[in-house]
Amino acid sequence: MTVQRSKLVIGNWKMQGSFAANSALLSSLVGKTQGVNVAIAPPSVYLAEARQQLTGSSIQLAAQNVAAEGQKGAYTGETSAAMLADVGVTYGIIGHSERRQYYGETDSVVAQKYLRLQEQGIKPVICVGESLAEREAGQVEEVVSRQLMAIIDVCGVETLANAVIAYEPVWAIGTGKTATPQDAQAVHRFLRQLIAADNKNIAEKICILYGGSVKADNAASLFTMPDIDGALVGGASLVANDFLAICHAAKASIVG
Repeated sequence: MTVQRSKLVIGNWKMQGSFAANSALLSSLVGKTQGVNVAIAPPSVYLAEARQQLTGSSIQLAAQNVAAEGQKGAYTGETSAAMLADVGVTYGIIGHSERRQYYGETDSVVAQKYLRLQEQGIKPVICVGESLAEREAGQVEEVVSRQLMAIIDVCGVETLANAVIAYEPVWAIGTGKTATPQDAQAVHRFLRQLIAADNKNIAEKICILYGGSVKADNAASLFTMPDIDGALVGGASLVANDFLAICHAAKASIVG
């Protein structure tokens, strides 16, 4: 029997936005995303303001980053999971390729960030994905397995019951290139089978998103794949009509 998983679409705004632009964008989204789980991840300085504007809305908040070191302390410039929970965050993005590439975050650091979010009841969104060189070398499964198992080995597979995975091939992020639905499905299926080797029930229920130049015109074909449960959207999440089209495509793909 196939488990029917709900769809989730998260908009990662990255280092974009202003009070005026954010307000206009959220005003265009509120009330128009029914039927699918939706979250937006603005820069941390705008989380509280976004929370106020989303009051009464079904749209949830996600954080783009979290401190690995602890819930408080002498860590200048960091934001703890406890602070994110205090402001009303539901999801926390960890392991994004930009954090790994530009800030040197290792699998071990990502696992610590995962633990910090779990301690506060925030759902980690674990980003995994290979570079173009790794794909061409046939190392896709090796890379994503290493990235995910670094968390499972430290935190336990059972914690994935309160987590989300996002497969984001590095070569497709912000490049306009997208993995074919079939290629993306193959990796999503591999990740689900990897988890199933430890816990079949969690594997069947966990939400696995695709990220990497997801747009209004390719979302529907991606969402038809049986193991793709939604999207982690970058640039298109900054354009209301494009983001709504992706949300509506996710809703349309729900069977039953």
